[in-house]
Amino acid sequence: MNDWPEGWSDDRNARYGRGSADAQPEGVRSMPHVRRPVPRQQTQGYDDAAAYDSGYNTGQVYGAPQRGGPRVPGGSPATAPGPAPDWRRRIKIGSIVLLVAVLGTTIGTYFWADGKMRREVDLAKVIDRPQEGDCTTYLIVGSDSREGMSAEEKKKLHTGSAEGKRTDSMMILAACSSGNTMISLPRDSDVEIPKFVGSESGKTFPAQGRRVKLNAAYAEDGPELLVRTVEHNTGLRIDHYAEIGFAGFANIVDALGGVEMNIEKGFKDKKSGADFQAGKQTLNGEQALAFVRTRYAFAESDLARTKNQQKFLSALASQAATPGTILNPFKLYPTMGAGLDTLIVDKDMSLFDLGEMFFAMKGISGGDGTSMNIPINGSRGGNLVWDKAKVQQLVKQIQNDEKVTVTGN
Repeated sequence: MNDWPEGWSDDRNARYGRGSADAQPEGVRSMPHVRRPVPRQQTQGYDDAAAYDSGYNTGQVYGAPQRGGPRVPGGSPATAPGPAPDWRRRIKIGSIVLLVAVLGTTIGTYFWADGKMRREVDLAKVIDRPQEGDCTTYLIVGSDSREGMSAEEKKKLHTGSAEGKRTDSMMILAACSSGNTMISLPRDSDVEIPKFVGSESGKTFPAQGRRVKLNAAYAEDGPELLVRTVEHNTGLRIDHYAEIGFAGFANIVDALGGVEMNIEKGFKDKKSGADFQAGKQTLNGEQALAFVRTRYAFAESDLARTKNQQKFLSALASQAATPGTILNPFKLYPTMGAGLDTLIVDKDMSLFDLGEMFFAMKGISGGDGTSMNIPINGSRGGNLVWDKAKVQQLVKQIQNDEKVTVTGN
């Protein structure tokens, strides 16, 4: 019985292997080489164009870079990383652009404001002037001009409807390195009208020894005669002149959003429209105008009014010359526009001079200077007579840029 599977034999001499016709094993056969194609392998996240190629068939050495660089999803060659951003260069360029923008805005603002200044007063027409001193002096005038005001505005601001204009307040501001000084000149001051040249006619008017109220000089021949009269009666040279009317004053206050004042004692005045309680409060344009015009509510009359005018102007300058106003174009331009539209200055007044004037007033409100009425020594015919000795001492201290020690009324 043969236990081998069919086709198999235990006979060693039997044919070799199943199906072999020979007794011996076949010799080694030479098999033809069959080149099998490399299968296209799909890699997750790559499309068919990025199929794997070992490089064997092209003779490429493993690790050598392929033309076009490595491929990225989508089949396009990857871009080599660029250089790191130069932040110092970017900051430098940004700073230059910012500087140019700031300079352009500043220059534009300067020429805009300079073009709005009303340089109408010619101090070259003033004759026989005192010598120049070490301080810069300003004659600041508040007039009752109603120029540009409607009937409704005149009624609201209690200005009346008088024609022409008169001085409602006059102050000398001396901007000195030793300290700023603001001196109020009551409009009822007793002064002499000197020899002068008419601002319009050019005619010379000789001195006649006429003594009048100070505001009469302005009414007779305008700012030029007022400056001539102040210089003649004080001996102090006036370098610059600035005048503002009712409407301009009220508009500046409103453009600032009001001016905060601490009123020590409440008062009312029907003529000016004043009605104030004691304490800290913010005055709008209408209230501010009433505050600086009131005199009948006080026993000192004009002297008390000039003190209030000084207080208010100092507070106004202090609040106008703050970063919140200067750096805020929505407040700066309306404020400047409101003031420059109605501010009348001398022909030599520059924006720098005007800025110095406001900062000098601000310094006084901050305690860096002195505010006072011109020293008074009685009255004559209802006019206030100046104390000549004190006035001469005061003027000498200002001319020599010395600390003012003279006190006023």
